[in-house]
Amino acid sequence: MTKMRDNYQNTMYACFVGYIVQAIINNFVPLLFLTFEKSYGIPLNQITMLITFNFGIQLVIDLLSAKFVDKIGYRISIVLAHIFSAAGLICLVILPDICANAFVGLLISVVIYAVGGGLIEVLISPIVESCPSDNKEKTMSLLHSFYCWGHVAVVLISTLFFKIWEIEHWKILALIWALIPIANGIVFCKVPIASLMEEGEKGVSIKELFQNKVFWILMLMMVCAGASEQGVSQWASTFAEQGLGVTKAIGDLAGPMSFAILMGSARAFYGKFGDRMDLDKFMLGSSVLCVLSYLCISVSPSPVLSLVGCAVCGLSVGILWPGTFSKASVALRKGGTAMFALLALAGDVGCAGGPTVVGFASGLASDDLKKGILAGMGFPIFMLLSIFLLKREKE
Repeated sequence: MTKMRDNYQNTMYACFVGYIVQAIINNFVPLLFLTFEKSYGIPLNQITMLITFNFGIQLVIDLLSAKFVDKIGYRISIVLAHIFSAAGLICLVILPDICANAFVGLLISVVIYAVGGGLIEVLISPIVESCPSDNKEKTMSLLHSFYCWGHVAVVLISTLFFKIWEIEHWKILALIWALIPIANGIVFCKVPIASLMEEGEKGVSIKELFQNKVFWILMLMMVCAGASEQGVSQWASTFAEQGLGVTKAIGDLAGPMSFAILMGSARAFYGKFGDRMDLDKFMLGSSVLCVLSYLCISVSPSPVLSLVGCAVCGLSVGILWPGTFSKASVALRKGGTAMFALLALAGDVGCAGGPTVVGFASGLASDDLKKGILAGMGFPIFMLLSIFLLKREKE
């Protein structure tokens, strides 16, 4: 068994880097929005559509992959994911300058790498789940921490690059970032990839999943996990800028960066010590802490305390997404690719819905972001209830 685990060690390393690739394609382009506005004369309200298309395409891929991944195989699919990711980053450098409309060039590039991002999100977790390991929950939590470290690295390295070589040279950095999916795609051509199912075993169909009550509780948990995370993360920089009166660069470091670091720390902590802990209790405690962090952000009279609440929220949501994946693997052992794809879809719905609810509620309250966060507190509360519900259903 030990020798078998050693054979799959490089597979797990490649999966860790896969989540860094996803962090690159989700977080690099938003750093360039003002540059795109100045360089190509594209209005910001149009540029923000790039985010919508990125996550919209990933949602579509989540949905479609439940049908096609098993047919073409995991290896081909994950290599294609890295090809699309690298191609999209390279197209960012080329297409805006050769297309009649620079925005169309940017949009095509985003659509290309969004296909890669969607595939990575669907494929990486089941590939890791299929690898022989002593504690799947620990490995899953450690895996998801690499998205956080990737996010931190993208912001820090890009900020440093722009400080030294100026932001006008962003195309060079885009090509440098593209080298990572190219290299990791080559690795995935060679490492062993196991099947989620035993030989001769057949996974459950999507119809069977839909008829399972536990599956729907897990789907609700994924929506709440994504919404609880992004409901604060997407607004953290604005919170820092408005509350503390700092520049955007400082706001990004004080808000989203502290959130990402603490979220990654929570996942790495469970990845290290998870075999000594009860996942149910850890997720319940994290959900309670998440509710308290939302309260701290929304009712605290001090801007500094509100910002601390944002950071603590990152710590509290760390286990919710990977923990739900781990619970699904145990509760629905034959769920297969379809289950992971649909859970990823639910998570992405939450990631899109959380910030939307917060923004909409803030708008109704005369752009009071604190009241918007207070409205978003419903997501961690529902997460808490869902964990209890799942526990009762399994007993």
